[in-house]
Amino acid sequence: TYVGRPEGDEVLSLAMSLLANGLAAAGHDEDALPVQEADLAMMRRLGDSEDSILVVQSNLAMTYASLGRLEKALSMERDIYYGRLKLDGEEHERTLMAANNYATGLRELERFEETKALLLKVMPVARRILGESDGLTLKTRWNYAQSLYKDDGATLDDVRE
Repeated sequence: TYVGRPEGDEVLSLAMSLLANGLAAAGHDEDALPVQEADLAMMRRLGDSEDSILVVQSNLAMTYASLGRLEKALSMERDIYYGRLKLDGEEHERTLMAANNYATGLRELERFEETKALLLKVMPVARRILGESDGLTLKTRWNYAQSLYKDDGATLDDVRE
């Protein structure tokens, strides 16, 4: 059991992550949220790796989005994207995934110009690094198409693109 273990104990950290992920997967986002927040706070206090922290932040951002806290989710997605840029560089798949997640948050908040600007920067990198038919490349292109389609201010030339 993990109850009563010291904060830095690896079993405690793994148990918290497993509990949070299980709750979220079962659709119990309200219950998962405080576990994820506590896990992230503990990881920061203990000085866990930036990579591990970004993974937990990504799970937490998805939970915020599921709960309709889109601004909070977007703020985290932005931090994750810039964290991935710094840690992995712009040509890493994890950075491209973080960029697409960030763009999705922007699009969901109808911040279409920012969405398009980000994706126009990321799409050529995804195509070059991952290939035209890669799932993430296609998701990025779909996200861009959605930002054009849903933008009431888009011109006919934008939509034709």
